[in-house]
Amino acid sequence: MTIIESNKKRLVQEVLGNIQATDARAVKDMLANELVDLNKKIIVLDDDPTGVQTVHDISVYTDWSIESLEQGFSEENAMFFILTNSRGFTAAETEKAHIEMAANIVKVAKKQSKDFIIISRGDSTLRGHYPLETEVLKNTIEAALDIHYHGEVILPFFKEGGRYTVDNIHYVQYEDYLVPAGETEFAKDRTFGYSKSHLGEWVEEKTSGEFKATNTTYITLESLRALDIETISNQLLQVNDFNKVVVNAVDYVDVEVFVIALIKAMKCGKQFMFRSAAALTKVIGGVSDKALLTREELIQEETGHGGLILVGSHVKKTTEQLEALKTSEFIEFIEFDSHLVLQPAKFQEEIDRVIETTENFVRTGKTVTVYTRRERLDLGEGKKEEELKLSVKISDAVTSIVQRLKVRPNYIIAKGGITSSDIGTKGLEVKRATVAGQIKPGIPVWVTGEESKFPGIAYIIFPGNVGAVTTLKETVEILNK
Repeated sequence: MTIIESNKKRLVQEVLGNIQATDARAVKDMLANELVDLNKKIIVLDDDPTGVQTVHDISVYTDWSIESLEQGFSEENAMFFILTNSRGFTAAETEKAHIEMAANIVKVAKKQSKDFIIISRGDSTLRGHYPLETEVLKNTIEAALDIHYHGEVILPFFKEGGRYTVDNIHYVQYEDYLVPAGETEFAKDRTFGYSKSHLGEWVEEKTSGEFKATNTTYITLESLRALDIETISNQLLQVNDFNKVVVNAVDYVDVEVFVIALIKAMKCGKQFMFRSAAALTKVIGGVSDKALLTREELIQEETGHGGLILVGSHVKKTTEQLEALKTSEFIEFIEFDSHLVLQPAKFQEEIDRVIETTENFVRTGKTVTVYTRRERLDLGEGKKEEELKLSVKISDAVTSIVQRLKVRPNYIIAKGGITSSDIGTKGLEVKRATVAGQIKPGIPVWVTGEESKFPGIAYIIFPGNVGAVTTLKETVEILNK
C-alpha cells in the first residue's frame, strides 16, 4: 500500500515533474508489432457519448441490436463503440441492458467466428454503475462461451481531462493542483458517490469488500517507465479470481507500455475485463494522433442559420463555462426552468416556450444557448432513484427541442453526458455516427449518419467535466468564425 496520503491535494509539478522519461518512439514501435497479432474485435461499451474523446474515424452505434453488432464486427477497423447511455439508467435498467448486450455480442461473435475484447468505458472521475456493469458482462459471457475472465483492469487515466493515477491514487487536475478524486465534487455525486481516491481502496469500497485493496495488482509508473515489460506481464499472469489490476499512468506512453505487456499476457491465455476511461481505447485500438478539427472540416453545408448549444450538465465546471460563454455578444441565451418538472402542466408550457423561441432565433441566423436552471433539483435524502428519473424527464424535455426543431442549425453542441446521449439518439435519431475527431482536447465531434434527422451535421459532444473555464466559449467561437 502507498505511503502517500490519499486525501491531500498536491502541486502538479511536484507530482509529475520527477517522473522518469522513457523512449516513446521505441514504445510505439513495440506496440505496433504487438497490435498486429492481437486479432480481436474491440467493442467499447460507452456509458455516455463522451468516451470517443480520444479517437477518430471510428464508428459509434447507438443500439446493441444484432444488426448493429454485425455491422461493427464486419468493419475493417479493429474497434467500434456502442453507446449504452447507462449512466442515465437505474441499476435494474443497467443490469437488463448489459445482459442483452453481452448475449448479442456472443451471438455475433459465434456467427462470425471472431474473438473479442470488451472495454467498459466509464467516467474518468470514477462515476457510473461500477462494479455492476462489468460483473454482469463477465457472468453473461462466461455462461455462454468457454471463456474464463481472470481479472479486471482499472485504468481511469485521461490526459486530456487532467486525470492522472500516481502511487495508485487517482487525481483530478484543477489548474496548478492535483486533487485526489475522492475529494472532488464528482465523489459527492448523489447517484454514484464514493470516498476513496486510492484505487485499490476505491475498488474495495465499491464492491463492499468483496475485492480487497490488498489483493489488487498494482502496475507502477517505475515499472512502466523502465520498460520492464516482462515483470508487468508476469504480474498479469498471476491474476486470478477476477481480482483487479490498477494501472498507474500520467501519459499515453504508460498506457502503451501496459498494453504491450497486456497483449503478451493475453497470448499466454489470460482473459481480462476492462473498466477504463478514454485513453485505453485509443491505444489498444491503434488509433493515430490527429490535429484538432477546424471549422472548415466541420461545417460542410453553410445554412445561414444559427448554431444550437444545449447545456444540461450541472457540475461546477459546466456552470463556470456557461458563465464565460455568456460574455459572448453574438449568442442568445434561454434559461429553461427545469424545476417545473414537478408541475407537469407548467413544465409542458415551458418546453413549448423554449422550443418556439429557439426556432425563431436559429431561423434568423442567431446562435442560441438553451440551459437548464443551474440549481440542482434536490428531493432530500434517500431519493436518489427518484431524482435520477426526474433528471431523465428533464433530459427528455431538452431532447425534444431538437426533435421538434423544423430548421437545420449550422451545428449542435450538447453539454453533459446524459444530455448529449439523448440528443444524439432521440433528438437526432442517430443509429450510426462517425467520430470525426476532437474540436478541443477531450471534446469529440460526431458526423451524423444518413438516417439521422440532420444528416452530416457536426454534433459536438462536450463533457460536463472537461476543459478550462473558457473552453466552451472558445469552441463556439471556432464554429462561428
